[in-house]
Amino acid sequence: MDAAERQRLLVAWNDTAAEYPREAGLAALFEAQAARSPAAVAVVCEPAQLSYGELDRRANQLAAYLRKRGVTVGTPVGLCVQRSLDLVVGMLGILKAGGAYVPLDPSYPRERLAFMVEDTRVPVVLAQRSVLALLPASGADVVLLDTAWEEVARESHAPLHVEVPAESLAYVMYTSGSTGQPKGVCVPQRAVARLVLGSRFARWGADEVFLQLAPICFDAATFELWGALLHGAKLVLFPAQPPTVDALKDVLVRHGVTTLWLTAALFEALSAARPDALDGVRQLLAGGDVLPPAAVRERLARGGVLVNGYGPTEGTTFTCCHVMEGRVAPGPIPIGRPIANTRVYVVDAGLRPVPVGVPGELLIGGDGLAWGYQGQAALTAERFIPDPFAQAPGGRLYRTGDRVRYREDGALEFLERLDGQVKVRGYRVEPGEVEEALRQHPAVAEAAVVARPDPAGGKRLVAYAVARAGEALDSRGLRAFLAESLPEFMVPSALMPLAALPLTPVGKLDRAALPEPEVARPAGSAFVEPTSALERQVAGLWAKVLGVERVGVEDHFFADLGGSSMSVVKACALLRDELKRDVPATRFFEHPTVRAFTLSLERDGDAAADTQDNEAHVDRAQQRRQAIRRQGRRGNHGNG
Repeated sequence: MDAAERQRLLVAWNDTAAEYPREAGLAALFEAQAARSPAAVAVVCEPAQLSYGELDRRANQLAAYLRKRGVTVGTPVGLCVQRSLDLVVGMLGILKAGGAYVPLDPSYPRERLAFMVEDTRVPVVLAQRSVLALLPASGADVVLLDTAWEEVARESHAPLHVEVPAESLAYVMYTSGSTGQPKGVCVPQRAVARLVLGSRFARWGADEVFLQLAPICFDAATFELWGALLHGAKLVLFPAQPPTVDALKDVLVRHGVTTLWLTAALFEALSAARPDALDGVRQLLAGGDVLPPAAVRERLARGGVLVNGYGPTEGTTFTCCHVMEGRVAPGPIPIGRPIANTRVYVVDAGLRPVPVGVPGELLIGGDGLAWGYQGQAALTAERFIPDPFAQAPGGRLYRTGDRVRYREDGALEFLERLDGQVKVRGYRVEPGEVEEALRQHPAVAEAAVVARPDPAGGKRLVAYAVARAGEALDSRGLRAFLAESLPEFMVPSALMPLAALPLTPVGKLDRAALPEPEVARPAGSAFVEPTSALERQVAGLWAKVLGVERVGVEDHFFADLGGSSMSVVKACALLRDELKRDVPATRFFEHPTVRAFTLSLERDGDAAADTQDNEAHVDRAQQRRQAIRRQGRRGNHGNG
């Protein structure tokens, strides 16, 4: 590589410096915005909404309340709420008190939540009455925002003006860990400001309407929440349920949503099932996995801007973006170039830059970098390394583990992972964490987990297990066991018992030799043929969605057939297109067998299936996990 090429790669293509309020904390930035537009609508959660002034005052009251409970600069505070006004008020109140929020997804199993609470040592958890039963026992003070608000409202709504430096902690967000436990990524407030202030990958302004769709523990929510709130835009919260095509389209149209983020899998599913659903969106951002070129081209042909966003949680949501409008060149969709105040390098194993077109590991730097991992100094030192290209001492780079290459135009192309990490519905998953959870089962001797194409779009996890001597493995029971400790997206959709795992000649696991998954009928259960015409139609539709040969009337959509939230999205679209039935996503959780589902369709005016009780609401991922556990217990007793 000559000097000119080196200059281009290291300097010219990293010339991303842009002005933004680099020294301001998030609470101060929000307060300034609220002062500029106090009457503008800040957040909508039907049927309620809050203006910027109202949101600011409520957050001030909560901040004062939290300060009296010992929250100060840098204090981690748990936030375990459904998608609601409490989510936004809680997040802002924590930051205004000087603290950092720790998202605790109510859909996660209690065991995982317990680890996160213990790992961060949160002294306070903000929650709601509907999720109280899901919280693990701990020494933390639990504040129920929906029932204790009268007490909170006694506090002054005047701003506290707590001095919070920009380098202070904003949040701790957990991702899958290869050691068998999740790892907490500690993100400073400056990293969040750099994401949405001064960046040019999206259009920002008070006339934008953002949809908040991502789970609170997924860092795409950082873009949705702060992209709206720091620009005076309107933030619309999607109801706390799986986003079916028709429900999503309804919200987009009714609220005039202009800015939307989708996982690659949901983008693909929507593009295939209802391409017109996204027509009113001015700018669509998608990512979390490789975007399918055909869906991209079809979307752009309908107008609007599409942004392919790439970035690990350690780089605060987006590191690179590729903005597309009109026609795009044939071939893979690139992940683009670094966003403002971000640097990227493509290097070989010796951390030396490689020429254009040559694959290498992607390193990222700049103001978006996380501090590191909560309580894991060794792992932090391994992944966050001194910057060998820095002009001044103290610079750091994050080793992404992603293999990429530069194109001649300076855009990056993602090629593959350098390790076994996979993406499932936008989430990073370390197969080793799932394998370790499987090996905790007393009947499992060995386990392997891989990602395979999901018939519903994107990827799904498939697990393979070898039984201990004298033990028998039941796929339903094993999946129920995993649901006790892993979040829904990490529970394999299919689980195949094997006599032995395939090995390479040197004795290592040969993942390429693992067989394609098959649906294993639960122990003690028999296939029951559909009898009525409607049962046959529903069974055939489920088989098409789930990629199986046949479905019996007693087969469970989730526990037996490996259905997921993406499967529900596709099934709802097919039910409308092929059977002319508008079915809410909740129906699959409440009636998860063909027989029960068909009976629900036959009942006219089945209001119970189409409504939800907000007082007793449990997140649908939580319902899926509970369904898997229930069916697992029945399967273990031979009751299919």
